[in-house]
Amino acid sequence: MAAKLNLSEPPDSDKSSLSDQSVSSRSSNRSLRVAEKEQKKNEAEDPFVVALQYFSDVEAGTPVHGNDDVERNLVLVEKVAYYRGLTPEAISIMLEFAMSLRMGTTLCARVLKFLIPASVVPQQAVVRAVVWLGVCKIPVTTQILFIKWVLTVFDMIDAKDQLRAVYGFIFSFVTDENLCPFICHLLYLLTRKESVRVFRVRKLLELQSKLGRQPFLMNLLSLYKVFCPELVTLSIPSRTKSGFRNHNMPWKSALIAVQKRNGSQVASSLSLASTVKDKTNPRKRKHWHLDLPVLSAVLSKEAQTGPSTSRKVVPLVQIHSFAQLLENMHRIELPAQMGSLLGSSLALQYLDCVQDESALLRLNFWLGYALHEELLFCSDGGASQNSEEALQFLNRLLSTQHFLQEGFSSSETFLYKFLNVWDGSLLRPQILGLLSNIPVVPSSKIGQLLFEPLMQLFFTSSLFFKCGLMECLNNMLLKWLTWHSVYALEDDLDISLNSHTSINMTLSGFKDSVMELVDFVGRLASVGLQLVGCHSLLLSFILDFYDTVCDMFLKYGLPLVVMPPHGVFYPALCASDPVTIDRLAYIMHRYKVNLTSAKTQEKNTEQAFHISRQTFREFNHYTVVMVNCLWNSKMFQPAMGVQIGEELLLKSNVPEYWKRFDLIHHPAFMSYAVDFHQKCWPGRKDTDLNSIKHSKPWSWYLEYLFNQGYDGLKQFVQSNISRKLTAGDS
Repeated sequence: MAAKLNLSEPPDSDKSSLSDQSVSSRSSNRSLRVAEKEQKKNEAEDPFVVALQYFSDVEAGTPVHGNDDVERNLVLVEKVAYYRGLTPEAISIMLEFAMSLRMGTTLCARVLKFLIPASVVPQQAVVRAVVWLGVCKIPVTTQILFIKWVLTVFDMIDAKDQLRAVYGFIFSFVTDENLCPFICHLLYLLTRKESVRVFRVRKLLELQSKLGRQPFLMNLLSLYKVFCPELVTLSIPSRTKSGFRNHNMPWKSALIAVQKRNGSQVASSLSLASTVKDKTNPRKRKHWHLDLPVLSAVLSKEAQTGPSTSRKVVPLVQIHSFAQLLENMHRIELPAQMGSLLGSSLALQYLDCVQDESALLRLNFWLGYALHEELLFCSDGGASQNSEEALQFLNRLLSTQHFLQEGFSSSETFLYKFLNVWDGSLLRPQILGLLSNIPVVPSSKIGQLLFEPLMQLFFTSSLFFKCGLMECLNNMLLKWLTWHSVYALEDDLDISLNSHTSINMTLSGFKDSVMELVDFVGRLASVGLQLVGCHSLLLSFILDFYDTVCDMFLKYGLPLVVMPPHGVFYPALCASDPVTIDRLAYIMHRYKVNLTSAKTQEKNTEQAFHISRQTFREFNHYTVVMVNCLWNSKMFQPAMGVQIGEELLLKSNVPEYWKRFDLIHHPAFMSYAVDFHQKCWPGRKDTDLNSIKHSKPWSWYLEYLFNQGYDGLKQFVQSNISRKLTAGDS
């Protein structure tokens, strides 16, 4: 019995430990209950909570004038909103109070101005407020203020499905002339393919006939035309003003201040391109918010999993591999903020594969807003020169354009304006990189848009800027020629230069644009070489450009041959380094190959293009000059292109001046000639370079030069000079 008792009951020590555990458990539970009661008591006594409760319970018709309670509570909520922002619950309470006009219209505008969200905005609160627009007699100015607020916090709304469900109700306000610009902007953000209907297109066209070709109507119609081109027969210009006006000024600085205090990025389109005004210097702007937004879904988690979703969509943020992208290609939900696409390689692959025009329109709108606000309107050059955010932003934009192999229309428009205020040093590599991605510009506009500002910058900037601009223009020409070779249609010779835009250009128009660009670079190069004393670095970048120009016909299929100007050819021929001479010889060799092929095609086919005799005369003249200069030792002779008075040449006291630029005495090859002479005649004490001109040493000397890696010179000699070999030359 004792044994049974010992087995069934714990010993005294165990009993004491169990009793201690139960006591501690009861004490901990009691402390939790006390803490909860204390927390509820503190919340009940919190003035902010009391103020929110007041606005939640206030009855309609309560007077405003002489009411100290409403003023005290309103000031309290206003202070909290401007300091740390309002929670979603506070946003719902205050928005409902304002739009329902419980205390008249005097407080509505004031409440809307301090609705600064701390995190997200509840979609249901926005929908209820939109419904109040059609119920209450809210003044027009207050209605406009509310729509501006919705546009400002649009990307902070936790979901958009219910807003899209009342698309037709929102569209009904488009007939109000005062609300129309703002309603069109909101509709632009909410529009999907299923939103486009015939009666809506007809209503917008009626408004256009009444109000004129307003930008807000044209932008909404352009989006409608992307989704349903068969419904919108209106021709919309490809270069129409893109985007809508920004209306976020009442909340701009307050949102940024709240964002900085909370230490987290506010996911709003406003925060991408807005700054806090510096009171000490009102013109100074800082790039606080050029960081790319985080890739996030449009719908909240509850909305995605709820039964109300009519179609299964996969947010782009949930795609983690290219295989998943292929599986869900036609069910992908674009992010709430299109700028986040620039930071995701998978998103760019989706954009490149699907070529969603609506996504590109939204992305161009976001990008144009960010570029104009942060870079175009900060011409003081203060903090912008040291902005790490701007540098990273432009580098990301450049990598995106390289990935897509084309530029964005918004960055193109930005560059046309920015070049007129650019000093040539601010973010120079990034700006020149963006400039090189500009698509083909019509020849009638290229001078005003590009050449005039670039010419002023070129002649007033340093040598390194001149070299950078030459490299940029060379890359621009390469992009143009590549687009031509990829998108050219052999049947009608009509080319579509950009698969994501409606820019179409005939072959003759494309040739005119390329011709204008090559002529412009020729003028810059000729004068620029004179300004810098024919600096070898600038000359190298110029020859890079003509390395592209000389092969336009054979390499890129463009029926055009343009020779370099005299101001480029002769400085390169008289350069002091052998690499420049070798590159010039290679370029002239490629010109001959292209011209010969074009001439053969002209004789054999009827559709071949015609090369002017002036081009052949220029090429023949350059070839004769090079042969007589480098091979025949006839520099400065009559009809040689370089005309210098004989009296001046005699005063120089240079013996046999007509030989000073051949392959032996040329400043670029003199060191090779001396080295060859020493190797060929090691026992000689005197150096007689003219002895190299004999038949056998001359052939050896040429092979010696060619073995140094000067293949361009070798090709030029082999294609333009017929050498007679003696028996011992081999």
